Amino acid sequence: MREPLRVLIADDELLARKRLSRLLAALPDVSVCGEAVDGDAVLARVREGGVDVVLLDIHMPGLSGLDAMGLLPQGGPHVIFCTAHAEHAVNAFEHGAVDYVLKPVEAARLQKALERVRARQPAVAPPAKAKVLPVPPPVSTERPAFARLPIPTRQGLVLVSPDAISHASLEDELVTVFTAQGDFLTDFTLNELADKLPAEHFHRVHRRALLNLSHVTRLEPLETGGYLARTARGHSVEVSRQSARDLRRLLGLRKGAEDEG
Repeated sequence: MREPLRVLIADDELLARKRLSRLLAALPDVSVCGEAVDGDAVLARVREGGVDVVLLDIHMPGLSGLDAMGLLPQGGPHVIFCTAHAEHAVNAFEHGAVDYVLKPVEAARLQKALERVRARQPAVAPPAKAKVLPVPPPVSTERPAFARLPIPTRQGLVLVSPDAISHASLEDELVTVFTAQGDFLTDFTLNELADKLPAEHFHRVHRRALLNLSHVTRLEPLETGGYLARTARGHSVEVSRQSARDLRRLLGLRKGAEDEG
């Protein structure tokens, strides 16, 4: 028997949430673990744990679905967009969405999307009575053993030490990697870069930015509640309000007023 997928429904329309809840109730091996009406509520629920899949709308109050997805933790839940807006599909898949389902959502189409999630999950462990070697938890050693990261560019592969990378940013659907030896346009997505770089140094600080804290010399507060991170090479990287909270916790700083709300 398969473990049930724990699904979070995120949509600001009550009727849409009810429809998805009803469709999920009729599917095997699926359980609804909560509902959210905006992006901030999605992030708060995911931080609590116990979420395998988020059914995410595009247009919601505050953070859009794409914004919220960009702020989900690395290795967090899979995302299936359920929306009436077909024009955002390419951007959604670029951000790592598993599927993009158009409203009105049909049962068969939703089940197919959830099966795609299952296809990405690791195989179920053998029964406890079976004699198997212990499987080590996933760690950063799963990355290539060589010290430098190959970055595919239009001029070929550029080999860069992760320590030399200060940040990466997405502009006009293209990702630029900023390094001590130059700046490179790459075919990598930000999600792919985040998977390949050391998580202890690199943080997704914005849906359009990945930042190496080792290169940050100053954090300047913004009116939005976020930061403007200044790097040693003089670049500026915007840090979203939610990521600013995470950075303060990581750095052991006192909570700001916005953290109390």
